[in-house]
Amino acid sequence: MNALSTAPAAATTARRAELLRKMFYWWDRVGILGVLILLIVIASFASENFLSFSNAMDVLRAISINAIIAAGVTVVILTAGIDLSVGSILAVAGCVGVLLHVSGMPAPVAVVGGIVAGALAGALNGVLVALLVLPSFIVTLGSMQYLRGTAYALLDGQPLIANDLSYAPLGSSYVSVVPTPVVIMLIVYVIMWFVLERTTFGRHVYAVGGNPEAARLAGINVKKVLLWVYTIGGATAGLGGILFSARVLSAQPNAGQSYELDAIAAVVLGGTALAGGRGRIFGTLLGAMIIGVLSNILVLTNVPYFYQLIIKGLVIVLAITLDSLRRVGQSR
Repeated sequence: MNALSTAPAAATTARRAELLRKMFYWWDRVGILGVLILLIVIASFASENFLSFSNAMDVLRAISINAIIAAGVTVVILTAGIDLSVGSILAVAGCVGVLLHVSGMPAPVAVVGGIVAGALAGALNGVLVALLVLPSFIVTLGSMQYLRGTAYALLDGQPLIANDLSYAPLGSSYVSVVPTPVVIMLIVYVIMWFVLERTTFGRHVYAVGGNPEAARLAGINVKKVLLWVYTIGGATAGLGGILFSARVLSAQPNAGQSYELDAIAAVVLGGTALAGGRGRIFGTLLGAMIIGVLSNILVLTNVPYFYQLIIKGLVIVLAITLDSLRRVGQSR
């Protein structure tokens, strides 16, 4: 009798688990796109100017830097790591780029110098995480602080204005009718898609995030993969710093504050699991677009800045909650 009575309950539990798996399966593939479309519809009713071409380009330009940073953060999170230092890396890279310009270096040297500075900062994070096996949260929390201090030290605590900045077109010019930062953002995502989906390194990134011990036993150099993913994260943040300084024609030691939170929110909203091993790079782009559209709605509707912070914070909590529910649903 007990077996007969428990059979319907077991069947019901199995059906619920299967329903959850199907729900999160489709959420991973079309859910985030549906949220973006819904936000665009709401925004079109909230403001008649939202759907104008000029506003659309403004939104894309506004999200470009965060999206580029989030592309690098995606690679880090795919390995079950985290990088809280990308905002500070952005500031350091911008300072290095402008300082190289002021010292008389040509634009390509200044641009590459800023990106390399970001990559080196990320590589140091990778050394501490991969070789010394320190927790990525603690490592990047510390580097967030000392890199911010480095940005202030490079400029003696004051912004450095460069109205004749040689690489300024990267932040203000257009390719046809599309802002250059948007074009650069799309190029970054195409490259990252190719690396993650079509190369051996990309497969290793997913393997390390899914199960690092199994990856090691399969012959993957886990430490080398981790070193490279943090270097990539630093390089994309460095590129973001160059674009930021090109946009504002200056080096700002306080640039990029809280950018790491927006980047992480974009990654998680885009379907990348904080536990690592699962996610798609173009999902991150959709997540960044959701954050950008939401910010644009709040600005167009004159929502006070402190309420904007509350709403963005709730979005981050929602993104993490969805990731947690997804993992629970898939484990059943």
